[in-house]
Amino acid sequence: MFHVKQEVSREKKYDIIVVGGGHAGCEAAAAAANLGSRVLLITMNMANMAQMSCNPSIGGIAKGQIVREIDAMGGLTGVVTDATMIQFRMLNLSKGPAMWSPRAQNDRMLFSIEWRNWLEKIEKLEFWQDSVTEIIVEGERVTGVITALGITFFADAVILANGTFLNGIIHIGEKQFQGGRIGERSSRNLTESLKTFGLESNRMKTGTPVRVDGRTLDFSKMTEQPGDVIPGKFSFLDTPKLLKQRSCYLAFTSTEVHDILRTGFEKSPLFTGRIKGAGPRYCPSIEDKIERFSDKERHQLFIEPEGWDTVEYYVNGFSSSLPEEVQFLALRKVKGFEHARFFRPGYAIEYDYFPPHQLSFSLESKVIEHLYLAGQINGTTGYEEAAAQGFMAGINAHLKLNQEKPFILKRSEAYIGVLIDDLITKGTDEPYRMFTSRAEYRILLRQDNADYRLTPMAHALGLASDERLKKMKEKYGTIDKIIKFLQQTIISPEEANPMLNRCGTAPLAQRTKLATLLLRPQIGIKDMTMDLNPLSDFTETLSGSVQDALKEAELLIKYEGYIQKEQEIADKLSRLENMPLDSAFDYHKLKSLSFEAREKLTQIRPGTIGQAARISGVSPADISVLIVHLGR
Repeated sequence: MFHVKQEVSREKKYDIIVVGGGHAGCEAAAAAANLGSRVLLITMNMANMAQMSCNPSIGGIAKGQIVREIDAMGGLTGVVTDATMIQFRMLNLSKGPAMWSPRAQNDRMLFSIEWRNWLEKIEKLEFWQDSVTEIIVEGERVTGVITALGITFFADAVILANGTFLNGIIHIGEKQFQGGRIGERSSRNLTESLKTFGLESNRMKTGTPVRVDGRTLDFSKMTEQPGDVIPGKFSFLDTPKLLKQRSCYLAFTSTEVHDILRTGFEKSPLFTGRIKGAGPRYCPSIEDKIERFSDKERHQLFIEPEGWDTVEYYVNGFSSSLPEEVQFLALRKVKGFEHARFFRPGYAIEYDYFPPHQLSFSLESKVIEHLYLAGQINGTTGYEEAAAQGFMAGINAHLKLNQEKPFILKRSEAYIGVLIDDLITKGTDEPYRMFTSRAEYRILLRQDNADYRLTPMAHALGLASDERLKKMKEKYGTIDKIIKFLQQTIISPEEANPMLNRCGTAPLAQRTKLATLLLRPQIGIKDMTMDLNPLSDFTETLSGSVQDALKEAELLIKYEGYIQKEQEIADKLSRLENMPLDSAFDYHKLKSLSFEAREKLTQIRPGTIGQAARISGVSPADISVLIVHLGR
């Protein structure tokens, strides 16, 4: 006869438990286990690892920089993205390099499968499919969790990455029902458990659009958006290159579409008050857009394929919680959608989050020791923001258990540093989304140099591999050689003028250094490599990814002055920390301020420039406007 032992077994005791298998949870579990901790990942559905609940894409404005930073430190989001993308575009190429942001469309199903494959290769990572309903706290320290099945797991640290599942309620018109995503149950009781120990919670809202059958769309009535001719990738490692791509398409709503949508407003949970939580300002529902921007006759819709071999399309820009019949009727009035069939309606989801001012910069709770929170549970929105928090929480939980200092990135070191600093110092009462405008050092925090900024730090932690560090050093060794060559090599007018004439810029009258020539806006490194023999001969002596190194050297030479100026502005801002602001000032008079800044400054009424700078939604550019207004 067998007897079950009652004491805690090895199988139920871990170094770290990660709750939630979304983007935050997966990065947290991988980081902690790769550093050497024994990790248990508890998720409600192991078939949905890092599920793309909303649009099937990774990256975008500022978000692409975050993914590059995660990758530079040994995270997995970039690697998985490269393996599953169906289109790549570098956004904002018409602007300066601080704004360039990589973005990929991905195969939704392959993305989740690839994530699970990577996680299952990690030796110290184990899995359990269940829902966590309680945490166990002894004294002021978390010691484990209890699941819906009544099983107790113990650990020295717990990372909560529950996404939108905590007491999630889905809204479609007048219908509402429990769920963390449509078709998946919500997580109950955990919020109440956390509140018992003194944590403060609140509610937020997000949404997702309809999904349609691509076989019923007329793409000839839309504008095609193909990927880049030479597609890039996210990882700094040698991940596979994209050899073929699928196009996205651009469509527009109309006044007729808006009029139909308005017929459902009286049943909209957004307008009737059934939704209490704040929604995302920068990704509003279609009904919110036509209400807030009633002067606009149309809004853009981006029609995105869900994968290589599926007919399902995601209608980006048509997020809605209106009754499904109103959604469908309105969308069929969009050109190209006249005969559209629908797979499922858009919906809004309202869920619990924990305001992040309750956390330290390591993402550990200030109330319960060894408890970490990461992702949408902290009030953020977006896969990339969640993945970054999970990655940092996984690192810091491991470091704490090994009596090491927390790993905290500065605002001048990474977008991830900006993200976490914003959350902790400013808090958020609406879903937080990263933008380049939130980073005052964005020329330093480019997507192309994330490896240079962060790989040495991650290697010192034991997370970035020797191979990754070696690759980074070789790359920047090549860049240094190129810069020195350009700064030391002098070109004659006879050699340079044919190229200058062709590029539409003034000819040389005397011998000039190549680096000086490169400062001209009409001249690029590609022109010089093709037409100037000294440079083309030199590049043939180089090894590795020469074209990438040439582009990086060009940026460092062309923008050297801007980098110095940015540092001066940062120093100036620090000196102006205590400059007083008039509490009665009418911020709506300053039209140079962003609309959000005017709203927030009017609402909060900061007493100093320093306080204003820490308000979520007030960008460094807005602070500069205030300083100019004050005459400094």
